[in-house]
Amino acid sequence: MNMRTTVLGQTYQFRDLKEVMAKANEERSGDQLAGIAAADSRERMAAKLVLADMTLADIRNHPLIPPEEDEVSRVIESGLNEKIYGEIKNWSVAELREYILSHKTGTDELKRISRGLTSEMIAAAAKLMTNLDLVAGAAKIRNETHCNITIGQRGVLAGRLQPNHPNDSIQGIKAAIYEGLSYGIGDAVIGINPVIDTMDSVKDILLMTKEVMTKWEIPTQNCVLAHISTQMRAIRAGAPADMVFQSLAGTEKGNRAFGIDVELLDEANELVHKEGTSTGPNCWYFETGQGSELSSEANHGVDQVTLEARCYGLARKYKPFIVNTVVGFIGPEYLYDSKQVMRAGLEDHFMGKLHGLPMGVDICYTNHMKADQNDMDNLGVLLTSAGVNFLIGVAMADDCMLNYQSTSFHDIATLRELFGMRPAPAFERWLERQGIMENGRLTPLAGDPTIFLA
Repeated sequence: MNMRTTVLGQTYQFRDLKEVMAKANEERSGDQLAGIAAADSRERMAAKLVLADMTLADIRNHPLIPPEEDEVSRVIESGLNEKIYGEIKNWSVAELREYILSHKTGTDELKRISRGLTSEMIAAAAKLMTNLDLVAGAAKIRNETHCNITIGQRGVLAGRLQPNHPNDSIQGIKAAIYEGLSYGIGDAVIGINPVIDTMDSVKDILLMTKEVMTKWEIPTQNCVLAHISTQMRAIRAGAPADMVFQSLAGTEKGNRAFGIDVELLDEANELVHKEGTSTGPNCWYFETGQGSELSSEANHGVDQVTLEARCYGLARKYKPFIVNTVVGFIGPEYLYDSKQVMRAGLEDHFMGKLHGLPMGVDICYTNHMKADQNDMDNLGVLLTSAGVNFLIGVAMADDCMLNYQSTSFHDIATLRELFGMRPAPAFERWLERQGIMENGRLTPLAGDPTIFLA
């Protein structure tokens, strides 16, 4: 591989692919913290030029984390379609980017070649793209999935109803569920982050959400975002779980810091397909976020964009119903300000979609980050333009349990109306029966949770 280029009279020589990939990233505080970022914009451009000329075979033949050392690498390698890879292996990264953005290339073509791409190849293409490229490329791809209902269709913007409560009050969670439903949110999932990670607490929340769904005949899915081992114990004890959840890292060491490995994920996958309560085949909910590997000292000197792509390479093994990046949750150590958060959200969404995943985004930030709600509004508009499968709905955009800022129920409703998007078809029909929606627009009843107290 050629590791040298000259920019404005200055020659740059890179050691290896790992250095090129890291320095080709847009500015990222996490890469700076790790000591692997480009020194300035000129070195960043030099790395992009070198990366653009590399072939996909060069990237595969020089693994950043060798498969013999890391099970995530092995999952990515084993999932590759060798026939499709053989057709495109001599493409340069620049040619891959041009193919993705070509007017002649549609969703079927992108979904086909994705099966011949490793996560590192997809990350490499993202590094050569502008924000508009990332929007345009992702907008072409529709990844539909089915748990109890189907989401991901063109023209559909689903919402995860996130009714968290600071002490897991069943009544408090239920009140937030009714408020979210009244705004037309909840078709992606009614998903609760529990404070108490115990089998009994998880089971109680799952029972309550299933009772609400049954009483009101709501076509959606439930999930409690506890550790996967806790959810498994609850399912074995009779808890009605439509999906199971787990946060993922892009390295074996990072996943072990989460208390998981591929063997445990395989066991949970078998359990939810045998004892879960969904009617469809897609029974997983995964969350990711740039910087998680560095925070657990499990990054192997690899940049955070590439590690994020590797999360998606692991996730696609399990054919999930939904995946989302919690884009600004980890903090300014990894994404310093709103500019970096917006770029990361577009990168993650594009990379996940090109992996064939049903991507959503938690458009969020922490209170010590240089960002505000206007920045999140901007990213929401960009992601809706890019065809995001779902967004997160939190009461007043302020999660009172996790203590971070996200998007509100009415934010998602506004984005739907602004872009002419609809809820999932089955969920929209239910909203119409409740009098909450009519002809794709919310009615005067919307936003009034007391309609569920009758």
